[in-house]
Amino acid sequence: MAEWRDLFAEAAPHVQVHDWNDPALVADCIDFALVWEPEAGRLARLPRLKAVLSSAAGVDHILADPFLPAGLPVVRMVTAETQTRMAEFCTMAALMLQKDMPRAIAQQRERRWQEFSPATTASGTTVGILGLGSLGANVAKMLQAVGFNVLGWSRSRKRIDGVESLAGPDELPSLLKRSQILICLLPDTPDTKGLLDARLFGQLPPGAHLVNAGRGAQLCAADLLAALDSGQLGSALLDVTDPEPLPADSPLWRHPRIVVSPHTAASASRRAKARQAAFSMGQWQRGEPLSNIYQSDRRY
Repeated sequence: MAEWRDLFAEAAPHVQVHDWNDPALVADCIDFALVWEPEAGRLARLPRLKAVLSSAAGVDHILADPFLPAGLPVVRMVTAETQTRMAEFCTMAALMLQKDMPRAIAQQRERRWQEFSPATTASGTTVGILGLGSLGANVAKMLQAVGFNVLGWSRSRKRIDGVESLAGPDELPSLLKRSQILICLLPDTPDTKGLLDARLFGQLPPGAHLVNAGRGAQLCAADLLAALDSGQLGSALLDVTDPEPLPADSPLWRHPRIVVSPHTAASASRRAKARQAAFSMGQWQRGEPLSNIYQSDRRY
């Protein structure tokens, strides 16, 4: 807690910071709550609460509270640092898969030396991004910078220099059939649950690669394993799983064509989170619209 107080002292010296678990906390003096997985009903017991700030980009952990006050603004944690970290992670992942590093990792586990060469360079590889919001746009720009050809798909068409933007259900097949590497950055909505399944994998070029840094519930693990074993997919890098943590007996751990990372793609530092929370509180105090607010009609 001392660290949070110090960080808010840097970002917003006028803000009084209280420990969520302090038994002496006076509920009616709290204007904003910065939380992760708050217990059900706790936010409803803060009568002066103006907005709840998620400590991560996702807000499912807040919306799961059946007692969440209706109309209470919920703000996603999207920082410049988050965008940079996600762009770096996805660029690393694309290069790893393009260079066939899962094969090298598998050979290392077996203590087997067998030379191989990637089939293409970055400039000869097309990456398709599912989700071209603030995170996806930054990912696209960094991928371009290292030479990849980049396409993107989202609900509505975007304008990003050098990136072909496709939009809506009718244009998704066009992106899939051209994506040698597919990166999923989509939010968790009813429409995206189970999206990464056998039907979608079948529309990718044979031997295509998958990066999932969106949500674990979007992936059908059994279909991924089948696609890898059949050769329809070449490899996959998973930063999110369902459930998390990934159980020790999950076959995703053991498959030689899968690399698993523990949901680390875009975890911002506490300093960045404190600055962003201070920015959101400042917006509210100035009467400005809150940035990165959860929109119930879009489910993100």
